[in-house]
Amino acid sequence: MSLVVKKKIGSENIPLYKENLSYPNNIKDSASVDGKLVNGRYAKYVLLVLMLVSFFNFIDRQILSILAEDIKADLGLSDGDLGFLYGTAFAVFYAIFGIPLARLADSWQRKKLISIGLGFWSLMTALSGTAKGFTSLALCRFGVGVGEASATPAAYSFLYDYFSPRYRTTVLAIYNSGIYLGMGIGLFLGGMILDGWNGAYPLSSEAPFSLKGWQAAFMAVGLPGLLLAIWVATLKEPRRGLGDGVAADVAKAAKSEHPLRILKTELLPLIPLINLWVLRQVGAGSKALWLNVIFGTSFVLIAALMIDATGETLQWSALCAGLYCVFSWVQSLVCRDPVCFGLIFRCKTLCYLYIAVGLNVFTAVAIIFWSIPYYQRYHGVDASEIGSVMCLFIAVAGLIGVLLGGVLADWLRQYTRRAKLFICFGAWLLSLIAGVCLLLTDNLSIAYFCSFIFFLAGPLSAAPLVSTINDLVIPRIRAVATAVNIVATTFIGTALGPYIIGVLSDTFVAEGLESGEALRQSLLMGLAPSLVALLFLMAAIKHFIADDDSRLDRARALGESM
Repeated sequence: MSLVVKKKIGSENIPLYKENLSYPNNIKDSASVDGKLVNGRYAKYVLLVLMLVSFFNFIDRQILSILAEDIKADLGLSDGDLGFLYGTAFAVFYAIFGIPLARLADSWQRKKLISIGLGFWSLMTALSGTAKGFTSLALCRFGVGVGEASATPAAYSFLYDYFSPRYRTTVLAIYNSGIYLGMGIGLFLGGMILDGWNGAYPLSSEAPFSLKGWQAAFMAVGLPGLLLAIWVATLKEPRRGLGDGVAADVAKAAKSEHPLRILKTELLPLIPLINLWVLRQVGAGSKALWLNVIFGTSFVLIAALMIDATGETLQWSALCAGLYCVFSWVQSLVCRDPVCFGLIFRCKTLCYLYIAVGLNVFTAVAIIFWSIPYYQRYHGVDASEIGSVMCLFIAVAGLIGVLLGGVLADWLRQYTRRAKLFICFGAWLLSLIAGVCLLLTDNLSIAYFCSFIFFLAGPLSAAPLVSTINDLVIPRIRAVATAVNIVATTFIGTALGPYIIGVLSDTFVAEGLESGEALRQSLLMGLAPSLVALLFLMAAIKHFIADDDSRLDRARALGESM
């Protein structure tokens, strides 16, 4: 049963109050028991702690950018190698493990999952400081990707149970503010540690443990995360669905199935050859098996063609293998959980959004990563200055943008149900204009101003976007819906954006362009996907109301007991 109270504005029915009063699998109304938790002081405390998790998540992820030039010189890497380390090496493992870890978040205690993941990725960041070459650094980046895959889907699900629908976009904005604080402060700390260490120890042989500046920076930002992991483990696990007026007993759910059994169930469909056996076990027909073989063969051929064209074996092998693993998992999901599959992959709004955000992230991540080398090469700014400037821009502009986006979306929601997606469209358009101006000007001051606007505009869409994705599904599959979004943004955006810009830059340099101009031309070409993203976002806006209104009906039609 669903209770909805609406008011009429124009041609839209605006929900003032929406509460699902029943839900399957031992879920009961818990307002009388846990009502004080929803929107209360403890909920705000949880939000603060999880914001710190988001903060460390992006410190550990972004610091490679400020260290890139020193790592490149010390380890003899190319721009393509750096793009791989920042993008593909992290992204493939982040995306692949994000799926089973999200399913675990929908079934197990989320605080434990976030705590273990945080501890692991912090350790792998610190171990990056021991890297002696490309391979060892890539392995550490693989580990960072696996660990960080545990955080965001579980955190979103966690916060949705602690806060009511009225505040969720603002709450997710506050959580995501940790992203921009982490990115900005990560750049500042990285630049400060790098310059300070190199200044104090010009000869690495005289430094403690013979560490170079970039190695010390990795260790300095990685180790504190281990302490935060212990703090996260002390949080109270909320009842699932609490913020929607319904609840499942998480403790019973956790006891009913061991977490390792859940991981086994979700990981096996990702493993080549074993996935065929899994498909047969879950009841997939011969057509599904042949389709899997056809897609697997196609990915192998695509990888071979790209390797032959670019000479980058690791990049394309990892990317195509990751795509095949995800495809296999989706195939098994059709049989194992048709409700989850249907609500996500048969929802036009979600499908358009996943493509749109992936294309937009392609441009955004490429500019974020390559901005510092661009300013160093094209404008001749030293690492210390650009690290401080980018820290200020990303932290201040990002913080303002992400919080403003959440507040604006919740306010505009009173007048139109499409408010969140309208905020996304305006934000993406403004960031595209800022990116064009940034790369076309030779004036350093104007370039700085454009960078500030770019880092302000992009985050405006963060909370409205993830909130819309979570709104379009039922509580028990919110983490998976978030994970699928991460897969799309990772494979389309993070894995390809920095890498392709790096390869284009290397190509232009080989053709005779100066390195700064080569990178500028590459980044200009990298703006094209964000323009296409706007078209897919428009399609999502068109279908949103119909998909939002039919969410519960679609769940029932797919077999969910309501």
